[in-house]
Amino acid sequence: MAIEKVREYFRQYDMEDRIMEPEESSATVELAAQALGTEPRRIAKSMSFLVDDGAVIVVMAGDAKVDNRKYKDQFHQKAKMIPFDEVEGVVGHAAGGVCPFAIKDGIKVYLDESMKRFDTVFPACGSGNSAIELTCAELEKYSQNFDSWVNVTKGWYDE
Repeated sequence: MAIEKVREYFRQYDMEDRIMEPEESSATVELAAQALGTEPRRIAKSMSFLVDDGAVIVVMAGDAKVDNRKYKDQFHQKAKMIPFDEVEGVVGHAAGGVCPFAIKDGIKVYLDESMKRFDTVFPACGSGNSAIELTCAELEKYSQNFDSWVNVTKGWYDE
């Protein structure tokens, strides 16, 4: 089970007890916000994309949407999400539980600037009813295969 892989991943940092597993589903931004008692925009949603011959994960604020122009400027191709039924095989976590922890080798993780306006955010932990509260610095530190901070979103600030 993916949550156990994430729990094991955080065990090396003595942080596995910080993982929350609410009874309710947290598989969408809205459900996660309800289950965790926070604002939807503080949910750190992990989106998985196909890039060249591999995959990347972009973690962004719950109220952010991919800006196709910015995405193409960053990755030099159009945004193409991994098909729903292929996400687990490619990333290591099923859709609804995708996170930047305990992922398959070779998948780069990018963190979007949209999260920097919060003291803490809530990324999933491998299942549709799990999360961990992290500062942006912690998210950067513990994201496996972290590459860089990017700005590939829209809708979360006044343009």
